[in-house]
Amino acid sequence: MLLPVGGLGMNSTMDDMNLIQQAQRHHLVVRELGEEIDLEIGPGDDDPSFANNPLMGGPREPSAEEHDQNKQMGMVSQLPNDDQDMSKTQPAKRKKKVVKRWREEWADTYKWAYVDVKEGTARIFCSVCREYGRKHRRNPYGNEGSRNMQMSALEEHNNSLLHKEALRLQMASKDKIIADKPIYVKALMSKTAGSIVEAALKRDPHEIEFIQSVQESLHALERVIAKNSHYVNIMERLLEPERMIVFRVPWVDDRGETHVNRGFRVQFSQALGPCRGGLRFHPSMNLSIAKFLGFEQTLKNALSPYKLGGAAGGSDFDPKGKSDNEIMRFCQSFMNEIHRYLGPDKDLPSEEMGVGTREMGYLFGQYRRLAGHFQGSFTGPRIFWSGSSLRTEATGYGLVFFAQLILADMNKELKGLRCVVSGSGKIAMHVLEKLIAYGAIPVSVSDAKGYLVDEDGFDYMKISFLRDIKSQQRSLRDYSKTYARSKYYDEAKPWNERCDVAFPCASQNEIDQSDAINLVNSGCRILVEGSNMPCTPEAVDVLKKANVLIAPAMAAGAGGVVAGELELNQECNMVHWSPEDFESKLQEAMKQTYQRALKAATDFGYQKESPEALVHGAVISSFLTIAQAMTDQGCV
Repeated sequence: MLLPVGGLGMNSTMDDMNLIQQAQRHHLVVRELGEEIDLEIGPGDDDPSFANNPLMGGPREPSAEEHDQNKQMGMVSQLPNDDQDMSKTQPAKRKKKVVKRWREEWADTYKWAYVDVKEGTARIFCSVCREYGRKHRRNPYGNEGSRNMQMSALEEHNNSLLHKEALRLQMASKDKIIADKPIYVKALMSKTAGSIVEAALKRDPHEIEFIQSVQESLHALERVIAKNSHYVNIMERLLEPERMIVFRVPWVDDRGETHVNRGFRVQFSQALGPCRGGLRFHPSMNLSIAKFLGFEQTLKNALSPYKLGGAAGGSDFDPKGKSDNEIMRFCQSFMNEIHRYLGPDKDLPSEEMGVGTREMGYLFGQYRRLAGHFQGSFTGPRIFWSGSSLRTEATGYGLVFFAQLILADMNKELKGLRCVVSGSGKIAMHVLEKLIAYGAIPVSVSDAKGYLVDEDGFDYMKISFLRDIKSQQRSLRDYSKTYARSKYYDEAKPWNERCDVAFPCASQNEIDQSDAINLVNSGCRILVEGSNMPCTPEAVDVLKKANVLIAPAMAAGAGGVVAGELELNQECNMVHWSPEDFESKLQEAMKQTYQRALKAATDFGYQKESPEALVHGAVISSFLTIAQAMTDQGCV
């Protein structure tokens, strides 16, 4: 698409530019690779050499078209003098190719930068600051000033909040593009179970994470459904959440500019009691992830000793890089909408990815203000308004307790075993702590950019150092500068490190097929899921064939549910437990959960030694508990 040159037909130029601007703002223009954009500029507005430099910085290979043009220019320079004089007398073109070749990376940039006409000249504006060029030094996409000035502006821009916001939007855009991949449909032996999956696919064809979770659950329930066709109707009802709340969350940043994010809360089932479930603040958050997390939480709560309903939610807001005041304003705006659906007898949220002590405090403060009284507390990390002494540690400790129960049945123990852990958040850090207490050797942690391995294993002092690094928002790479026997690997995962037990604690689908093969080749024999659904379906197939025992998150990760209820019981009964008492009760609850999952598996013919026994048993036990309640309560 070529924009008309100024001069004659300026009105048509203005109309075209306005159309382009509107289309780009509404994402209606889809450009093919290789398409060129020409923008008119005034004489002397820019250094001609800057046109050949990429706007985002970094090295760039010359395109074939540019190579041909350079070749032609060289031929012109070798023409006779008369011809050269004639070429000098020709008027210079008053336009520049700001984007010589439309490449894939530009597509994300132009979702937050747009073209407009300023004083008869086409400019590239930043949609955040609505300015261009030197008028806003944090935006290098204007075409005013010399090359040095523009490159200086680029450097300043890269260190600005504006650039971080652009990167956030860019990453969110990439996540959405990835989400368009085909859904992996696992073959089911039962036609009835297959029909349930087909109905879910027909209703929600784009909700990849939710469909994946449904398939895994139905795979575990095939024998249950085959024995009693009544459960088909129960499952169809269960897969449709009782309530899905999607809402706008406007908030104001420290510069006074308004932003809008999307909030979610999916209350999946209250058949067993009031809902409990996490809140996740992450740019990738969408309705599919909220439904998948809510469905998994419903099964997890049903398996725990405490009969509770399940829910999940959050927002595509990213707390990283935001000030405390910005996060507070966002949390207050989020609670302004969601508070009417919350309460001790309705739904109480808990922490999840991107939501910690700070966020839960802001959320509860606004909830208390809107409710008008101190009505219970959220099941969040330990702060002044919640009484649990080990709330933050519960999930991570519970994972290690669960692994110890599995090994005890094999007449083994964690002591001396080499363990690989992914993630570096609350759960991962507390897994490291308890592994060290049991004498195991944890050797890795990871973040979004790579993973860190310490061949000597972590100890309490090293964990404290890791926490300092994370609290200061530094890279895990800094750890290797202090400890010589450690190394940080960029753009890699820790699953090729030699290990006996793996603890994936980062996010869903972090282990794909190739990662599963690496785990098997590395000697892994037990995988304890710290994050919800950490393995893709293809990865599960690989682990199953290699007889790697999988401890599902809905059983192994029940520590958070247990701690939340113990916390509420403390407040209701006005008692206070010591850390030792709390840990003892947590261990007992994890033992009950483990035994329930194993019993359900053996009742339906799965061998105790089967790698999928705990996975199938956990789903079966949870579903039968929910199904009985739904049957007793009728069609509601």
